[in-house]
Amino acid sequence: MRRFHFLFFLLLCQITFGQTNGEKILHGKISVASGIVEGVTIVNLVNEKSTISDSNGEFYILAKAEDLLVFSSVNLEYHRKIIEEEDLKADIIIIKMAAKITELKEVIVNKHPEINAVSLGISPKGIKKFTPAERRLFSATSTPGDALLNMISGRTEMLKKEIEVEKKYNLLAKIDALFEEEYYINTLKIPADYVKGFQFYCIEDEKLATALRSKNKTMTMFLIVPLAEKFNDLIGFKDE
Repeated sequence: MRRFHFLFFLLLCQITFGQTNGEKILHGKISVASGIVEGVTIVNLVNEKSTISDSNGEFYILAKAEDLLVFSSVNLEYHRKIIEEEDLKADIIIIKMAAKITELKEVIVNKHPEINAVSLGISPKGIKKFTPAERRLFSATSTPGDALLNMISGRTEMLKKEIEVEKKYNLLAKIDALFEEEYYINTLKIPADYVKGFQFYCIEDEKLATALRSKNKTMTMFLIVPLAEKFNDLIGFKDE
């Protein structure tokens, strides 16, 4: 299957709510003069939905008029946008962000993976390994002064949301690698344009998410069939 196009986060798993309160799936794209557009965290502060941009800077999120979206990334300046009626009518909205003047680059040493903090005696064996989002939250709350400032500013809450987005990001990677696209289209009868949305819909199901985490393909295939039927009902698709 082609490389992951992270992430067409179609929040169709929430579509039933959107039908009753004016919310709809908003399609957007991050635009940066120079810099990375993948991995930008987008959070709707009104309905608390969140997503992350793919390698092309595109994203999908559930929103309605006057909702406030915030955009954050390690290498880009913080950005806020209030959604207007015109945005909801557009096929795609462009979000212009600026690269940070001072960018801290993370150095990853992987040429000799056997050399690490544990093997060098720096860290004890069995210590918890933090993900990038967890490290940012730890840094923001590790000292009393920083913890208080970040809590007041709302950054701590934002970082917690980023951890949840990161978990979904990892689940999407698992389900994307598990099945070929033809399986969704030909076997599950999912419309080609909705495959990514269906993947997001699936990871919102706790039973299927558990099967993905445990790498249980048999259970995943068992659970995904009825989810496909429900998903097609939600989008009003009927296979002729």
